[in-house]
Parts: sequence; structure tokens; C-alpha cells
Amino acid sequence: MDKSAQRRCIILCLILISSLSALSGRLVYLQVFDRARYAENAGNSYRRKEVVQANRGVLLDRNEEIIANTVISKSVVVDIYHLKEAAHVAKGVACSQLREEPEWKTCTTKQKNSKINTRVRKLLDQYSENPTELVEMHFNYAIDELARPLGLSKEELKSKIPMTKKGGERVVYQGLPSELAVRLERLIEDRRIKGFFFREEKRRWYPAPELASHLIGYVSRDGKGLAGVEASMNKWMEGTNGYEVEMRDIRGNVMPAHKGAFRPPNNGLNVQLTLDMGIQAICEEELDLGMAEFEGVKGCVVMMNPHTGEILGMASRPHYNLNLREKVVTNGYNFALQAIYEPGSTFKVIAAAAAINEGLVNIETMIDCENGYYNDGVARAVKDKYPKGVIPVWKILQKSNNVGSYKLAKKVGMNKYHEYARAFGFGAKTNIQLAGESSGRLKNTGNPTDFSRVAYGYGVSVTPLQIANTYCVIANGGKLMQPHIVKKIDTNSGLLIEEYEPKIIHRVLTEDTSRQMREALMTVTRKDGTAWRSKVDGFTNGGKTGTAWKYNVKTKMYDKDRSTVSFAGMLPAENPAFVCVVVVDDPQTTKVKHGGGSIAAPIWKRIAERTAAHMHLTPTEEISEQLTKNK
Repeated sequence: MDKSAQRRCIILCLILISSLSALSGRLVYLQVFDRARYAENAGNSYRRKEVVQANRGVLLDRNEEIIANTVISKSVVVDIYHLKEAAHVAKGVACSQLREEPEWKTCTTKQKNSKINTRVRKLLDQYSENPTELVEMHFNYAIDELARPLGLSKEELKSKIPMTKKGGERVVYQGLPSELAVRLERLIEDRRIKGFFFREEKRRWYPAPELASHLIGYVSRDGKGLAGVEASMNKWMEGTNGYEVEMRDIRGNVMPAHKGAFRPPNNGLNVQLTLDMGIQAICEEELDLGMAEFEGVKGCVVMMNPHTGEILGMASRPHYNLNLREKVVTNGYNFALQAIYEPGSTFKVIAAAAAINEGLVNIETMIDCENGYYNDGVARAVKDKYPKGVIPVWKILQKSNNVGSYKLAKKVGMNKYHEYARAFGFGAKTNIQLAGESSGRLKNTGNPTDFSRVAYGYGVSVTPLQIANTYCVIANGGKLMQPHIVKKIDTNSGLLIEEYEPKIIHRVLTEDTSRQMREALMTVTRKDGTAWRSKVDGFTNGGKTGTAWKYNVKTKMYDKDRSTVSFAGMLPAENPAFVCVVVVDDPQTTKVKHGGGSIAAPIWKRIAERTAAHMHLTPTEEISEQLTKNK
């Protein structure tokens, strides 16, 4: 080897040795002298366990119309730790300053990034002694840019971000529509705002939010059912959340090489209700019209299939919007299920049915109604506003005679009468699949006067659902059915998990007694009955009116200016397809006399007419000539 080549080899070796020595020296420096700083930075990487939300089950009506579903939205989340890291937020401050320069708009993306990196280095040097000032500048910049798009004032957004805390995450906005989320993501990226990110969330959505709000109920932010079916069927519908473990660096970026465990969620089961949303809409629309016409304070409609115990419709007023829930505190009371009131004359069917069922009378048996005043020397006198003499049992119901009802109850006997009332379901919850149900009040005091008043619907408290279920007994041939709102539970693939079949609790009346009672109730809706305004053209229908004056606790008397009026009926009367109860509490109208026949019956009629058409029922009578002309 000549000397020239030898020199080149020596020089090359020296360069190589020098480079390796420098690298070794740097490694020694990092490991020994600068160990603490890099160890701290390494420690700033962290694991985060992200919840993977399960889809809550879908809620459907009997015709598989979606009542409640889960939709995807986004939440804006702030990471306090990153907001307080000067090195992390410097890019945002740099961008805010550079955007003020005239040439910024004409720069390419590459030029902008270069300018930002240069400015970041200057800012970190400039604020090395006081990094909190840099953090504050970025915080104010982020608030200025994000408050308006989020629909918040700067003060509101600031109040949602606790900068006094050392770290942690805080949700500053939930339920962000996807369109706005995309715009905000672009804004945050373009403005180099740090510490803010988006988290996908699932929230409950109700396509018809003002229909059956009390019955359907709602869920909390974390997906737990809080009211209605959402609460009572929560264990089936909520599912089980999964999780995903991620490793993130100091800037919050995911470190793919350090992916952790993943457990997929188990989605909730779907629940199909017995509710028919078409019938529900009819009930609510007509109830609203009736409440407005007669100026009711509260009210409800309950519609059932008498042969199965299925709830076809249930509406209460006042109500609330399921998506907004702004009036849930004041309007969350489910009148149909939770209200207890003195039923008045709708309760008179108990005395008549019991007496017929015991073989003591039939609907043609004549009863002396004492011309409106009866004092048997045991109870305080029973009076009737519309006095009658000797009339058949069916006419006692048609004319809603108090004396006649008490005499029928007396024939049965106090104890036996109360046994029948309890057999019909009064004084106990129906145990429908809904929370918050009232049991009402039925007590056998042994006092003859109390007994006489219970016979015509005073001194006893009921719920509208109990009254509906009682009329179902008469409509279906004498069986007390278990009211239910849930039809079945299944998976998304259609696998049946549980089906709720009709359940007979016990038999209350014989078939013959039920038939006689239906015949008697048909006379109530005739032109000479108290419920003639309920008559549905083309169909036989039967029912009973109820008017109960409200008891004034202060005066300890009944207030004849305030009442609860109702009508309970069935259609067609021979073999009813549905039983419907309408209750209007405390009507204020002065246009008509307060009574079940003048207020509740017309509402019932409109509901029944539309429901018969909705169910495609075949008329059982000839349609009147007047109605044919109108058509």
C-alpha cells in the first residue's frame, strides 16, 4: 500500500473513531448527566383506558315502529395537563401571532409550518423563565376561537375548564351534531389549538319525543334508564360497555406500538312494546283538543286490549319532550298510573256486577230507588240528584242512580262487596312493567255510611289504569288480566329472548254476568243515557260516566265547583276490541255543565271513532243517514 492510500485509511479511521466517540459521549451524557430530565419526559407518557360504549337496545312499538334509538354524537373534551404544558401549547400561540401578519394568508402549508416552528423556538426561549404566561396566552386564544362555534359565551366556556387543577379531563360540551363537530375539528387543526379533542358518544334519540313520554321514559347521560320503560327494562336494554387501553405520549398522541388490551362491548337487547304508536297519536291528539276545549288542568287516556291485558295507548297531561326534557320536573307525573282520585259513578259497576254474579238480581230485576232519598236507619241518608222510583238494574247504571247502587251493594253485603272490589284489582298495584305505580286506597272500615259512599264511588281512591282493567273484566267475559306494556325482548339478529304472553290473574265474573253487564252499559250510551255523547255511529258501544267532586281539606267538604270527570267504555260492545278510559281533572270550562257525560264522553267518542278506523273494525250497526250524507 503506498503512503497516500495509507494516509487516507488513517484519516478515515480517525473520523470513524471520532464519530463513535462523540456518539458514545452523548449516550453517557444522556444516561448520567441528563438522566433526570429525560426520565421525567418519559414518565409523561401514559396509559389511558377508553370506554367503548355498548349500543342501548332499540325500543319499538307493536308494529315495529322505532320509538327510541341510539345515535352517535360527539363531546368536546379538554385535557388540563396538555393545556398547562408550555412546550405543547406554544404552536397555538405562534399561530395566533403569525395569523396577524399580512403575508400569512398567501403562505403554503409547508411555509406556514416552517414559520410556526421558528416562532415556537423563539417563544420557548422568550418565556423560559415564565412558561405560565405562554400557557395563559394559549388558553385565552383557544377560548376566543371556540366559544362562539359552541354557542357559549367566553365566560361560560372558561368556567367549564378548571385550570387550577393539575391534570385530568373535563367534558365541556356534549351532544355536538356531526356537522358542527367536523367544522370544529378543522378549526382546531388549522388554528393549532392544543388540549382540546373530541370523544365519540352515543345518546338516546326519540323520533316522536312528545308521544307517550311518561310511558317511554328517558335515560341519563351515561345511558341508565331513569323513568318509564327505559328504567323498568334497563337491565335488558343497557348492554355492557367494553374498553380499549392506549399508550399516549406527552402530546397526547396514540403510540401504536404500545397498544393495550381491548374488550368489545355487548350491545343491549331490543324491547318491543304492546303500544300502537298510531293509536297513541290518536289518544294524545284528542286528549289535547279536549283539554283545551274544556280547560282541564290534568288528564289522561288509557286504552287496553281487554282480552290480552295489552296497553295499546297511554297518555297523560301535562307532559314533556323526551329529547329536550325541559319540563320533566314539573310535568313528569304520570297521571294514568300515579294519580289517585275518587272515581264517582264509574265505580258503580262493582255493586251491579257483584249482585248479578251472586245470583241476587239480573239486569231486569226491579229496585226501588226511593225517589232520590233513602235512609235505612243505619247509614246516613243517600241522596240522588235525579230521583227515580222503581227501576230495573240496567236503568240504575243508565241513569247513574246512587240509591240504586247502594241497595245493590247492600244485597251483596259489606264484606262480600269489598271482596269483589279487591278481586277487580282495587287497593293494590296492577304490577304493570312501569315504575312509580300507585295502589289507590280501598278500606273496609265497617262503617255503614262509609260503605254507602263507596257503593257510588266516594271514599275510595283509584288510578285510571285500575278503572281500565276493571272494565276489561266486563269486556272479556269476567277475567282479570295482568296489564302489560312489553310484548317481547330479542336481539338484533331476531333471536327471541323472552316473550310476554297474556296472563289471567283470576276469574271475577261469570260469562253470563259479563254479558248482562255489557248489555246494561250499552243503554248508558243511548239517547236517554248519561253518556249519549259517546255514541259512535256504526258501532255498539257501552260504558259508564263518572263525576266526582273534589274534597276540600280546609273546609272538610266537597267543593261543587271542582271535579274529576271520566268515562270508561268499550267498543264494539258485544265483543270489545278495546277498552278506553278518559279522565279530565279539574276542568275550568263554563261552556258546559261539569260531568263525565258532557266532558269526558265527547273526547272518548272522537278517540273511539278514529281508533275503530285505525284498527279496520267492521261496523256492527247501520251507519246513520246523516253521517252518510256528511261523507
